[in-house]
Amino acid sequence: MSKHLVFYVEFDVKPECVDKFIKGATGVLEAMSKEDTFVSTYFHRDANNPNKFTLYERWNEPSMDDFMKNQLQGKSYRDEYEAYLPDLLASPRQFAVLDPIDEWESK
Repeated sequence: MSKHLVFYVEFDVKPECVDKFIKGATGVLEAMSKEDTFVSTYFHRDANNPNKFTLYERWNEPSMDDFMKNQLQGKSYRDEYEAYLPDLLASPRQFAVLDPIDEWESK
């Protein structure tokens, strides 16, 4: 199994801001998918709470610190989104780095 940086991000979005959040997040996800160290991401909405969203991301970055430095800072496609994102959220986004154990895929 390859060793990737794997993490998820949880967002609790204000109800009146959901559409703007989805549009902004989708734009950032499209752009970041072109980054050299990008592996994959999954964007989910909680089936029981339409204001909660999760990103599951995999990157070829050695650490979360490197990811923050290389991917969150100085990327023009992120700057506008990062500037208005806090206004869309009911609470700060939460990051959780995951330690991969194993994986299975359909054959």
